[in-house]
Amino acid sequence: MNGPEREDPEREDPGGGTGAPPAGESAEGTASGGQLLRELLAASHLCPMEGLPDLVRGRAERAGLRGVTIYVADLQEELLRPLEGGIEGGPPDLRVEGTLAGRAFQSLEMLSSGGEGGWWVPLLDGTERLGVLWVDAGAADERTRQDIRHLASMVALMLISKRAYSDFYNRLVRTRPMHIAAEMSWNLAPPLTFATGDLVIGGVLEPAYEIAGDAFDYGLSGDVVRLAVFDAMGHDTSAGLTANLAVAAFRHSRRLGTGLAETSETIERVLIQEFGRAQRFATAILATLHIPSGVLTWVNRGHPPPVLIRGGRWKTTLSCPPAHPLGLDLGLPVRSCREQLEPGDRVLLYTDGITEARSAAGEEFGLDRFTDLVIRHHAAGMPVPETLRRLVRDLLAYHDDRLQDDATVLLVEWRGAGHRRLLR
Repeated sequence: MNGPEREDPEREDPGGGTGAPPAGESAEGTASGGQLLRELLAASHLCPMEGLPDLVRGRAERAGLRGVTIYVADLQEELLRPLEGGIEGGPPDLRVEGTLAGRAFQSLEMLSSGGEGGWWVPLLDGTERLGVLWVDAGAADERTRQDIRHLASMVALMLISKRAYSDFYNRLVRTRPMHIAAEMSWNLAPPLTFATGDLVIGGVLEPAYEIAGDAFDYGLSGDVVRLAVFDAMGHDTSAGLTANLAVAAFRHSRRLGTGLAETSETIERVLIQEFGRAQRFATAILATLHIPSGVLTWVNRGHPPPVLIRGGRWKTTLSCPPAHPLGLDLGLPVRSCREQLEPGDRVLLYTDGITEARSAAGEEFGLDRFTDLVIRHHAAGMPVPETLRRLVRDLLAYHDDRLQDDATVLLVEWRGAGHRRLLR
């Protein structure tokens, strides 16, 4: 399919009225890939989110890339929606399942549409999936395909630079109204995917539009990544306030370099100061991973223990004597535990909404079903974010698309030195 043709409203004579081609263009007036990126970068600073489709399409045509159309994924990654969504005569939404565009999004691969002469390219912020780009480039040679990849990278950067303040973007990626507590949670959440050569982190928050008491967070400092999952009491706005305050206190402590036990005690003090003793509480796992060595250290504040998956098959829970939930002030000691990871190990931090979700017949989803699905999707060669997307689809299908509790997963894969590979 081709994107709708639009004229570039800002296009002008780049040769200054002399008729000569500008630097970076051939005599035929075709811009090089480098010139295209420079023009986009210069023009993007004062361009709002709504102006990106015409800006990108107009500049790309100078480099021989026609019909460029930007699609962004909705919040639950079920649809790919054109950035010019809502414009009469614009391209329709595309489903992630069962379309070539969706396959490019799932696999993180650039795919040809064959006879149509077009290309689907994933839009990535680092390793976070934003959507896909459609480009009509005919029988593109390797240099043209490289230009398309670079264009996709530039478009992704422009989307990221503008989405924080764009209500247009936030309306576009939502398919229904969002609860107030969920609005708070998503505004505080870190990117759902992050990766370095030795580490991949992926997270999910469900139900996406009604999330209230669950939250996760992570942050990288040098060789150490700090991780946390919280499950606040209740499923209302007060639960959302509790979880958000816990995340803010966690970030404050980790940025001061505070240890795990002391960080958990600080979070507890903050919750008690705000809500009173035992009035609001949250369970949590707080952890650090030393990336060069693969040593995982964690404390458990009344939360389900982490799960370790090794070799894509073997699994076990990582036990550690739990202290009381944050906010109850029971005086139980906070103990830290350690586990030496092996290259390729995956650690799952999760909330009980995952394992305790029930089918219409009343049967729990369960820990074994949860971990088996992670193993199965990973064995299929799916990237970490796609593994989690499919896990959520399985969970929702099991629960007839209606979760009664928040369900959160934070997946950490440690690859180890010498085990760097693609995001898989």
